[in-house]
Amino acid sequence: MDTIYFLVQQTMFFSIPLLLVALGGMFSERSGVVNIALEGIMIIGAFASIFFISRLGSYFPPMITLFIAMIIAALSGMIFSLFHAYAAISMNADQVISGTALNIFAPAFAIYVTRAIQVVQQISFVNNFRIDSVPILGSIPIIGNLFFKNTYITTYVGFIILALSWFVLYKTRFGLRLRSCGEHPQAADSVGINVYKMRYIGVAISGALGGLGGLVFVIPTSTNFNATVAGYGFLALAVLIFGQWKPIRILYAAFFFGLMKTLASAYSGIPILANLPIPNSIYKMIPYITTIIVLAFTSKNSQAPKASGIPYDKGMR
Repeated sequence: MDTIYFLVQQTMFFSIPLLLVALGGMFSERSGVVNIALEGIMIIGAFASIFFISRLGSYFPPMITLFIAMIIAALSGMIFSLFHAYAAISMNADQVISGTALNIFAPAFAIYVTRAIQVVQQISFVNNFRIDSVPILGSIPIIGNLFFKNTYITTYVGFIILALSWFVLYKTRFGLRLRSCGEHPQAADSVGINVYKMRYIGVAISGALGGLGGLVFVIPTSTNFNATVAGYGFLALAVLIFGQWKPIRILYAAFFFGLMKTLASAYSGIPILANLPIPNSIYKMIPYITTIIVLAFTSKNSQAPKASGIPYDKGMR
């Protein structure tokens, strides 16, 4: 049972950031803008929030520090994503090229600023955010050990955002308008919906969740940040496609890829895998090989928003 507890807890650590970033990509693409810049947004969000924790975290209680860091991560990711929004929406730039440019810029910016301030590019921090056991809930047999011990508050924030995302997308007027802009922007415009505004909002939400995902990725798995999120932004795009741009399916896809990432990173803590004569490099390849295989079999049946990636021109009908 200890191995199962370990496997589930580690899968949570890797799945929640995937869930958050993929949900962010969903909002952007549902509005009609492909956000390839998720990797760069994660880096900027992680950089700003981890830098805050490193320099000012000691002045606040751990949980307060983490909540402030989450706000900083979301705001920095949102601001950074607006560069992509301006290029893609206002300038009608190629959305893939715009996103790629931001992916290239983000790690270079993080490294440059960090070295300018502290010489070395690695930002170290004290990770005192782990919750040994959630009061009352941690005492529940089996479930308590699985979900309420050795965890982080970010795990529960991820599930809250999932529920809010589903509600906003399918149960609100805003969600209906957002989806209409990604499916048929001309029709949305004809009934008075400001397509440009909705797309800006969609990209901004994507940036906020992407930036938050960068922090959520770093916190449970490391005590330093080195201007990288290990390709998680691109993996989140795979989760988004595999999840068919729908919140609940994205949840399942995030847990699947999170499990693959757990096997790759924490196999030494799983006795069965640790005793197999398989090189370390093979385990590290598992998430990416799985991504290629899954996308090869599922991409043909993908149901992406019809207008996703297509610049909208109000004068064209």
